[in-house]
Amino acid sequence: MRFDEAYSGNVFIGTNSDFPESRVVLYGMPMDWTVSYRPGSRFGPARIREVSIGLEEYSAYLDRELHEVKYFDAGDIPLPFGNPQRSLDIIEDFVTKLLAEDKFPLGMGGEHLVSWPVMKAMAAKYKDLAIIHMDAHTDLREHYEGEPLSHSTPIRKIAELIGPENVFSFGIRSGMKEEFEWAKNAGMHISKFEVLEPLKEILPKLAGRPVYVTIDIDVLDPAHAPGTGTVDAGGITSKELLASIHEIARSEINVVGADLVEVAPIYDQSEQTANTASKLIREMLLGFVK
Repeated sequence: MRFDEAYSGNVFIGTNSDFPESRVVLYGMPMDWTVSYRPGSRFGPARIREVSIGLEEYSAYLDRELHEVKYFDAGDIPLPFGNPQRSLDIIEDFVTKLLAEDKFPLGMGGEHLVSWPVMKAMAAKYKDLAIIHMDAHTDLREHYEGEPLSHSTPIRKIAELIGPENVFSFGIRSGMKEEFEWAKNAGMHISKFEVLEPLKEILPKLAGRPVYVTIDIDVLDPAHAPGTGTVDAGGITSKELLASIHEIARSEINVVGADLVEVAPIYDQSEQTANTASKLIREMLLGFVK
């Protein structure tokens, strides 16, 4: 996939730059080959783009407009259906090339495993990388039913690569007992159930560091985001998630990339999940890119 090949269908609202002049590259990772429950997240990036037409380009939260950020929508990365390893290799190569061009990668999934090759590429460039992870699930398994390439494994993989003490998870309310025990013994930070208040405590400790932010839409309660593959009751509100994004935006950390994953439009006829995701992408664009 060439960088100058824009998405052949819809693009995210306000896309205002060609690749060479862009600061941010928005891209989709349409993969759901390893999900353990309900497939469909491969359609997430396209639908997020389509519903973005209903957004204003101005954020009342951040007092910024999309024209203030030069960004290019590169479309969805073409991935070979049913081939997880090859798909992950393609994603890693794509993001590595973006980073070589000093672009800010903003990805849309797709299942959460797609974040692994992105974080791996980020870690290769930023030696002091930290991860902020918002999710209903720990994603700390070594394998799922014997398969190491699973949407339940990406945080374990990045923790083992950069050190568990550099990974900070928030909103977690589901996982195996062994996952929580591993995190505790390894020195990894997990905030159960809540995001905003524990995030406020952690951000000053990450001041000045390069940070990658990965958000699984199922950190939201199913009442706010039913359109996802693995819904889990007891999540946060969309208001709290927006406030958490803004807290990161106003902090002293150096956000170097981000993604939003696990939107599965087929399970939400109201389209509130896709619309919420679209707004979250707008706020990440305006908040994370200074």
